[in-house]
Amino acid sequence: MRAGTSRVGRAARVLVVVLALAGAAACSSDDGGGDEPAAAASTSSSPSPTPTPAPPPPPAPADGACYRVSYDEALAPTNSEPALDCGKPHTSQTYAVGELDLVAGGHLLAVDSEAARRQVARRCPTRLAAYVGATPEQLRLSLLRAVWFTPTIEDSDAGAAWYRCDVIAVTGDQSVAKFTGDLKGAFKRPAGDDFAMCGTAQPGSPGFTRVLCRDDHTWKAISVVDLSAGAKGPPNRPAYPGEKVVRAAGEDTCQDAARAIASDALDYEWGYEWPTAEQWQAGQTYGRCWAPDPD
Repeated sequence: MRAGTSRVGRAARVLVVVLALAGAAACSSDDGGGDEPAAAASTSSSPSPTPTPAPPPPPAPADGACYRVSYDEALAPTNSEPALDCGKPHTSQTYAVGELDLVAGGHLLAVDSEAARRQVARRCPTRLAAYVGATPEQLRLSLLRAVWFTPTIEDSDAGAAWYRCDVIAVTGDQSVAKFTGDLKGAFKRPAGDDFAMCGTAQPGSPGFTRVLCRDDHTWKAISVVDLSAGAKGPPNRPAYPGEKVVRAAGEDTCQDAARAIASDALDYEWGYEWPTAEQWQAGQTYGRCWAPDPD
């Protein structure tokens, strides 16, 4: 009995010593003299994190900027080529920049959606003639064409909602011509005839290639035959009358146009280009009269 009691007593004394040491350790760690633990004070004084502001959307292209793009790049929905000095050779120039409406019925539209594309397809072509200073007929008798671009999906997700209208000169078989200088008001200057439509031979012949009139040529497009007036369907989208109808519709008109500029009214040549069904659907509801160009 005595031995057992002695062991318990020693254990109690050891426990008291351990508790005392623990209390001493706790007291020795309190170097500030306060009642609150240091860790608790640090937690309560931490500031709330500041939200990171969203980056601004990518900037819209500059109106009047010039670029060097290929034919395929000109027909693509987006373009990332850098702008360059318009005094250097280039193949496209921006003539209008606008804002897309990407909300319809309370829902956001994707920048590559059909609805967004229709917006640009309506707006860009109607602004080209005024920019280059041409009448609608002059523009139809030229090789200048409207193309357009929108932001990439990534840039659209970052807030970009612009569209960009460019003018290019299409020559030959799916190629774009280089030019220098500003095309704004080009048809108000003598140099505007450089962008008129000419050919290396009579249209329809094996040697025919469409070229700018500034380049070597033998034939020139001289007038336009409007074919939409008698076509069935709504005025803004008339139905294609058929090849036989559009071909016959311009023959007399083109003969008269060529005779009027010929040096000999009894000995002259003329040509007529009428639209295919595919061209008609793309908006070409007219034909072109051609004649040899002595210049």
